Formats: sequence, C-alpha cells, structure tokens
Amino acid sequence: MKEKKVDKFFLVIISLLLFLGVAMFVSASLGLLARSEETFYSVLFSQLVLGLGLGLVCMYLCLKINYKFWRNYSFLIFLGSILLTAAVFVPALGWSHGGAERWIDLGFTKFQPVEFLKFGFVIYFAAWLSWVKNKVQDFRFGILPFAILISIIALILFKQPDTKSFILITITGISMLFVSGVPIKYLLGVGFGLVLLLGTLVYFTPYLQARVKTFIDPAHDAQGSSYQIQQSFIALGSGGVFGRGFGQSVQKFNYLPEPQGDSIFAVLGEELGFVGASITIILYILFLLRGFRIANRAPDYFSGLLVSGIVILITVQSFMHIASITGVFPLTGVPLVFMSQGGTSLMVYLAMVGVVLNISRFQKNL
Repeated sequence: MKEKKVDKFFLVIISLLLFLGVAMFVSASLGLLARSEETFYSVLFSQLVLGLGLGLVCMYLCLKINYKFWRNYSFLIFLGSILLTAAVFVPALGWSHGGAERWIDLGFTKFQPVEFLKFGFVIYFAAWLSWVKNKVQDFRFGILPFAILISIIALILFKQPDTKSFILITITGISMLFVSGVPIKYLLGVGFGLVLLLGTLVYFTPYLQARVKTFIDPAHDAQGSSYQIQQSFIALGSGGVFGRGFGQSVQKFNYLPEPQGDSIFAVLGEELGFVGASITIILYILFLLRGFRIANRAPDYFSGLLVSGIVILITVQSFMHIASITGVFPLTGVPLVFMSQGGTSLMVYLAMVGVVLNISRFQKNL
C-alpha cells in the first residue's frame, strides 16, 4: 500500500497537548524551586531533555519504522518488557522509594520499566488477537490467553506493588477484547473477576483501604490520607471559571503533594480555571476519537488493534488521573500523560504516538 502523509489533525492534537503539558509542568515545578533550586533544575532536565527530547526522537523513529516490525517482533518485545520490569527485584539494579520497588537505577538515571511493559503488552496482545481473528470468540483463544498474560503481569506488579499500572493494563486489555469482538458475557465475567480481585486486595492492603475511605468520605482524616484530595479541591475551587492566571497557582507552593506529578491537573484547574480544564479534557477526547478513526481506516487487523490499544491506554490513564483529582475515582497516583513528571513515561508515550502516526500514513479511504 502506498504511503501517504501522516494524519495532520492527530498531529495537531498531540502538539497542543505537548505544548500545554510543557507549560503546565514548568509552572507546577516552580513549587520545587521555592524549596530546592538543585531539585528544580534536576527535574526540569529529566522531563524536558530526557523525556521530551528523547521522546520526540523516539516518536520520529517510530514514525519511520513500518508498523509490521512490531507484529514480527511482538513476542520478543513483550518478553523483554516483562524481564525488564522484573529486574527491579535484582539487588544491583532495583531502587526502592516509599516502600515500593518500581525503579531501575543505572547510576546516571533512574526509570520505571513498567512504562515499557504497557507498550509491550499492547503490541503483543494486538498481534495475538489479529492472529486468532474470529477464534477470539472462543474462550480458549480470547479470554484464556488474556487471563494468562494478566496473571503473569500481576505477579510482578503486585510484588512491587503497583496496583494502578495493573488496573490500567487490565482495562486496556479488556477494551481490546471488546474491539476484537469477544462476547459481552465473557467480558462481564472478566470485569466481575477483576472487581473481586481488587476488593480482596483492598481488604488485605492498608494503604488501599485508606484510599477507598478517602474516596467515600473526602473529609475523613483531612491532615492525613485525605490531605491531597482536600488540597486538590481547594485548588480547583479557587480557579473559578477562568483561573488565577498562568503561573499564579498558590496551592503548588507547600500545599499540593507532587504538584508537578500526581496533582498537576489540580494546578492546571487553579491556573486556567474551569474553561482551561474543560479544554484539556476535550483535547484528550479528540485524541481518542481521532485515534479510533485511524484504527477504523487502518490497513489491516493488527494495525487497527494496535492503534486502538495505544489510544485507549493513553486516554484511560489520563482520565484516571483527572478523575482522581476531582474525586470521581479513588486516588491512584497515575501521571497525566504528556504533562506529569516522568521522563520515561513521556518518552514511551511519544514513541507510541509515533507508531500511530506511522499507521496513519497507510489509512484506507472509506
């Protein structure tokens, strides 16, 4: 099939999200500058040079790599991502923080390998579903392989622990099964099983219990487990309709925990107000819808599923962050894609965008 130009509308959406993301990250990071100039410049370098800079390079490279490459090496990519994520338990490589073992320390930098696992899972699951095709409606070729993959991922992520990434990957996988035509009754069964599993985790995990209690009663323990959501509400409420103005957030200074990371949407709402927050949400919705359009016009089944998986993954993660900050969903700590601190996350997601742009060059005319 002859190559065309990339989908310009999708590229414009990405550009707007990146521009807004960089602006809000720099603004939110000013809270760090007030406490430590060295930390501020270190975080800025990691995000803008290693994350954004290398991410744009990866996006360009993935734009140039034919999408069939990912299908041909899907198993090796997934296996490599599993081994890399499990490497956090190797004493010489792993680095822990706050009781979690989620990072690999290379000496000159630290990164979270789970970001590569998200990408690897989407690639391999898209390849598997495109290989079985209509057999996916058979339990043995659809639900069972998914359950096996998720179980392997759960063994690694629950050990770290990293419940939020497990939830994100599982929701993405279920969505891909739905797109591929798996019967609803099977998906409802998987959903019910997931709820039971998460309920059991909450029952036996104190920190998850605290987050559920905070979700049910945001006023509970305002100086403890509910502190972040209380400060987020204050930030969003003080933003009003049009916001305090760019860079004028008060909550990012010694009030909001991780203003450049877990709480960045609260800073955005305070500075840009209801209007700015709404425009941000609309951009993510447009990203999803345009991605689905590219998937619908993709040259083959694999590329369509791959695009669907990528845009669902990014959108679900973004809305998990927004829902947590606004109190619609329990606090998860997931970063807002293209905006929150996380050089590795930004780099990997830009690489994913490059894959979508490459596939958009082969769109069929419907």
